[in-house]
Amino acid sequence: MYSPIIIIEAMINGLLTGAIYAMIALGLTLVYGVLHIINFAHGTLLASAMFAVWSLNVLFGVDPYVSILVLAPVFFGLGYGLQRFVIGPASKGDEGNILLITLGLSILIENALLAGFGSDTRAISSDFSFSVVEAGPFLISTPKLVGFAGSLAVTALFWFVMSRTDAGKAIRAVAKEKFGASLMGIDVRHIYALTFGLGCAALAIAAGLLMPTFYVNPRVGGAFINIAFTIVVLGGMGSIPGAMVGGLLIGVVESVSGLVLGESLGQIGIFIIFILVLLLRPTGLFGAKA
Repeated sequence: MYSPIIIIEAMINGLLTGAIYAMIALGLTLVYGVLHIINFAHGTLLASAMFAVWSLNVLFGVDPYVSILVLAPVFFGLGYGLQRFVIGPASKGDEGNILLITLGLSILIENALLAGFGSDTRAISSDFSFSVVEAGPFLISTPKLVGFAGSLAVTALFWFVMSRTDAGKAIRAVAKEKFGASLMGIDVRHIYALTFGLGCAALAIAAGLLMPTFYVNPRVGGAFINIAFTIVVLGGMGSIPGAMVGGLLIGVVESVSGLVLGESLGQIGIFIIFILVLLLRPTGLFGAKA
């Protein structure tokens, strides 16, 4: 039987990790909420962002957190361009085609990363990665604490953009009824690309928050994509607050499950939650009924 201190420390660690999971899921839920499709390239785009953070650090000595200021706009532009000039025209408005195109992009990006970086695992070495903050009897990882604060701030910013700005109102209008939005003068193709760009920017931010404590290889996106899908389902498809709450819950479940069952079996708790949500509340915690 574990002591209460060990269990509480595992829960705190889960909350800190879960906030970064939420950042990864945020891009996925934004794209689903507007385009109503699952982006199968989400994981490989995350891996690309993590390699970009690693490359800036190794080649130019750029701190991972500083790299967010550079890479978030770059990946926003990349996402915008992919949707506007590749996914949109190639899909011809068919959602089934979009799924196939994003799957193809995923395969293309992963193989490009393998060709460019090889299959070796890379990590950023720094003393900061191992620094901790003492909070009473608990030792809290400083990079994870920074990631937690950054994720909360960015999620709040995304919520503000979606709920209080004209662009956010246009995005929500297209998500509800794209034909009606187009009649009101909203450029639906631009909104689709804008949303995809925001989703990719969220991935760049998540990559910058992850790299001080995590590794990267061309297939690393697969380690996160299943968790991100579970968070989106748990929080509610298209819900920004749901992505954050779902991420925090999944982080705690994973951490406690890993403590009780062993690290190799820690994700069993995540998939149990996924199945229970589908059975008991398919719309998720914050999702609306169709």
